[in-house]
Amino acid sequence: MTINPELTIQFSPLHRLQWEEAQQKYVILYPEGMVELNQSSAEILKLCDGTHNPAQIVAKLEEKFATSGLSNDITNFLNIALQNGWIKQA
Repeated sequence: MTINPELTIQFSPLHRLQWEEAQQKYVILYPEGMVELNQSSAEILKLCDGTHNPAQIVAKLEEKFATSGLSNDITNFLNIALQNGWIKQA
């Protein structure tokens, strides 16, 4: 299963993305446990709101961080997130 570049991405309703004050980082919470995220991963997942496709996520992050060339890294992470069930596509 890989990301379809044409479809929007939504965070899984079975998981919850939240800021964890005690650890000073974003985490994914799910019934079986928790996944700690680095800043880059959290920024990507915050844009998985059902209104952005992969290219739009890349464009927004490249603009936010005033950089370019993030497409491969973001796509690779999105594929991992999809395989782990953290995100889904319509």
